[in-house]
Order: sequence, then C-alpha cells, then structure tokens
Amino acid sequence: MKLITKELEQLFSKYPFHSQENRGGDARVLVKYFNPTGVGTWYITEAEKKSNGKYEFFGYCHLGDDMLAELGYVNQEKLENIKLPFGLTIERDLYIPKDIKLRDAIRGDGLEVPSHMLRKNSKEREER
Repeated sequence: MKLITKELEQLFSKYPFHSQENRGGDARVLVKYFNPTGVGTWYITEAEKKSNGKYEFFGYCHLGDDMLAELGYVNQEKLENIKLPFGLTIERDLYIPKDIKLRDAIRGDGLEVPSHMLRKNSKEREER
C-alpha cells in the first residue's frame, strides 16, 4: 500500500512541524498508519518533506503499551521498511474520519488517551 498520496501531500503542506503544537488532544489527525498483523499505530498530526523527497512525521506513536506511547517523530522510510509476517507492510487507514481529533482517534481504537491530551490547550493547563 502506498503510504503517501497526492491528497496527503497537499494536506501535509498545510500542517508543517509545530503547526498544531499547542492543540494537544485537539490536534487534527492527518493520517493513521498501522501494523495489520499486531501492535503499532501512528497517528500523524504534522509532516514535512525532507531534501530526499521523503517525509518526516510527528504524531502519537503507540507500540502496544499505553504507558510507553508518546508523541514523537518517525520518518516515512522507517515505516516503509518495516517487514511484517506474510510479506505484509505498514498500512494506511483508509476509513479514519477526516478532521478527527487526536484524542478521538485514540479513544476510537480502544486505547487509553493520555491525561495531557484531555485538556484542550496549554492555556487551560496553566490555569490548573
């Protein structure tokens, strides 16, 4: 499966790194990648094209353990090079709703939403 489409490239251009920095769980998920044979889900909220033409992504990476899941960077090449059983590869979720918020995507997959994503923004965090 192709991880990047022309439509995604257009969307990525609108969401470079730090564009959703203070949105927390309200950040828009641009694309969701997942391991079809087991654990591994990447909810991408920002992306930038590198000089080699491949993308670097930022988002919430969940590799099977709620306590170890985190926001971080992953690059297109690494996702493309993950070898899975039966010749499968990492796939793009074709059915994730457009404009879904990060916390809603996580919750929709039955995963625990980190407490820091339950607050709407950094200003609200400062008030608490």
